[in-house]
Amino acid sequence: MSGTKTKADTELSAAELDTLRLIAGHMIPASSRHGIPGADDPAIFADISGSLDRDASCVREALALADGLAGGRLAQADPAAQMRTLARFKAAYPALAGTIESVVARCYYRDKRVLESIGMEPRAPFPEGYAVEQGDWSLLDPVRARGRIYRDGG
Repeated sequence: MSGTKTKADTELSAAELDTLRLIAGHMIPASSRHGIPGADDPAIFADISGSLDRDASCVREALALADGLAGGRLAQADPAAQMRTLARFKAAYPALAGTIESVVARCYYRDKRVLESIGMEPRAPFPEGYAVEQGDWSLLDPVRARGRIYRDGG
């Protein structure tokens, strides 16, 4: 069964988890002002580390590169050096940084505490759905007036 990932393929080592937790905490720090946890909160981070699935190999590569840019272990650097290293990492490897951002944000914004803090009910969007405020549809008039800009496939 090639293509099937095993648990060992998606699990990170303790060192990789430390680096990912650190990056998640830098991405979305806790806010005492708003009363919300950071992405390094134990419950949120457990969701992050348990939800890597198809992104595990990219995340593993990103973590190795971030540690390499830090000259060893990113988690052992001081906070200012961590920030500089993460800025260099994002500039040098935007696709890998985007994968980590996606993994972290996806799990962060499904945490009940986070959803409640932004005024959303902590539930699945279906079957009830969410009310979407209607906008000004006339803003699309210039786009409609431009006409088709694509080839008809048929």
